[in-house]
Amino acid sequence: MSEPIPRKVLYIDLSSKRYWVEDRLDLFEEYLGGTGVATKLLEEELPRNVDPLGPENVIVFAVGPFNALYPTASKTVAMFKSPHTGNLGESHAGGRSAVAIRLAGYGAIVIKGASDLPVWVSVHGDKVYFRDARAIWGMTSSHTVGRILREVEPGSGVRTIMRIGRAGERMISYANVITETYRHFGRLGLGAVFGSKKLKALVVSGKGSVRVVDRKAYREVYDKIFKLIVDSPLMKKYHEIGTPINVRVLNALGALPSLNLQKASIDSADAISGEYIATNYLGRRVSCAHCPVACIHLAVVREPYEEEPYFYKTTFIGYDYEPIYALGSMLGAGEARDVLRLIDLVDSYGLDAMTTGVVLAWATEALSRGIISEKDLAGVKLRWGDYNAYMKAVQYIVEQPTELYRDLARGALYAARKWGGEDFALSFGGNEMAGYHTGPAAYANFAFGARHSHLDSAGYDLDQETIGRTPEPGELVRRLYEEESWRQVLTSLVVCLFARKVYKPEVVSEALKPLGIEMSVDDLYSLGRKIYREKYRLKLREGFRPEDVSFPRRIFETPTPHGLLSPEYMEKVKLEYVRLIREVTGEGASGHHDG
Repeated sequence: MSEPIPRKVLYIDLSSKRYWVEDRLDLFEEYLGGTGVATKLLEEELPRNVDPLGPENVIVFAVGPFNALYPTASKTVAMFKSPHTGNLGESHAGGRSAVAIRLAGYGAIVIKGASDLPVWVSVHGDKVYFRDARAIWGMTSSHTVGRILREVEPGSGVRTIMRIGRAGERMISYANVITETYRHFGRLGLGAVFGSKKLKALVVSGKGSVRVVDRKAYREVYDKIFKLIVDSPLMKKYHEIGTPINVRVLNALGALPSLNLQKASIDSADAISGEYIATNYLGRRVSCAHCPVACIHLAVVREPYEEEPYFYKTTFIGYDYEPIYALGSMLGAGEARDVLRLIDLVDSYGLDAMTTGVVLAWATEALSRGIISEKDLAGVKLRWGDYNAYMKAVQYIVEQPTELYRDLARGALYAARKWGGEDFALSFGGNEMAGYHTGPAAYANFAFGARHSHLDSAGYDLDQETIGRTPEPGELVRRLYEEESWRQVLTSLVVCLFARKVYKPEVVSEALKPLGIEMSVDDLYSLGRKIYREKYRLKLREGFRPEDVSFPRRIFETPTPHGLLSPEYMEKVKLEYVRLIREVTGEGASGHHDG
């Protein structure tokens, strides 16, 4: 039985095929787990300025004290150096990953080195096995790889299977890691880091349990949180329609990026909306382990066999708002079926759907402007809404038959800097934008959030709250910083951010007590600011300079719900952020500690 505070860290060296366990209670006592502990472990293990695709890069998976104990505490934090941005990489995923790691007895897993041959690593409790993966390396579909591993590995029901597809093997800088079948460590290229280490998959299973200090108090707090979650209107919304409920809402607001953000709404929004897909394609809902919400929606798509009447291939396809935005409205989708087929293809290759969609949107506009040619695209004529062309282009991004596809495999900004069209390459800090053209806070969030994710500080939320009364730059930055700091606590526990309005500071403080952890609300806020500082220090150490941030011109050309954004206003936001980051981290622009 594990203690309520995680303490064991499993280290795996792929170069030597060795593993060992260290007691790091010191880190978990100081930083709880998740984001906080992963930041410090990465800082300890990652040499400065290494090649993200070299053997010196390090992958950290970390869970926290709430995992396996409280509802919606279903996430695992992955931290690494990103091959996509060249800086701090952080990605979160659910499925069974967090519960499996915790019940295997670990608070974190650190993966170092690189294997000489393709392997998958299996962690079953205190045993670690290095398996020969040559037979599954190169398989076209990551779904097939998952099915094979399910057959040959023990631990059914209490295990997680994290794996990469062809995109990861080919080290495409935005390749993802698929966990179970419908969840992903999606952003910033963890799949490429797996590929560089010749690590095809990581399987973890655990049959342990976690002790609590006060069982009666734990039961009372658990019941209270469970009731808050299942009674929440927000959770009801995510259960019934899922995150694609945002399609209609954002379209009506004029905040749904469409056609590479040439527009902020699209006429076909209803036909790609969550309500439409639920009515016409929904097959089932599934849930991450330890979550009562079941927000994961699976569509059923039937495709006839060409020469066999009345025979169909039936495919279950997981869908969320972000893939629908990136592979749907951004590409001029007319109806959901095409979008679902493209999502399935992107998933089978193991590509990040959001980045892939933004890259394709940039290429479509670049072709229409004559910046690139059909020859550069190996004969593929990209046009808005032409999904046969997009399916072919995705295949070519993985196979890379031309120089342009090799560049597209490194992201929109990389391709634009080489071929032209930087003004409409929708990339922030090297990461392609999320689906929110809501106003200035969203773009400040994309540009200055520590992982350039809309989940860093939910700027889109602040934008929607302040329509008609845009905050002054200083206030806007202060509110984003407060939100991002608090989220460091939630992602160190580690709870799903969908439940952030349930896990308020008072609730978190109360929920820690039965685990033997005494932290006041002030203590929690202070810890959040500390983790933010440490994370940003690591980001600066690896070369990020907030002074160098720029915004693509396109965001100033298409009206938001706050009207047309002003470059002058965003420049003031940037100056406020530069000041804040330098002040919080205590590091000047030269990279040295101030004072």
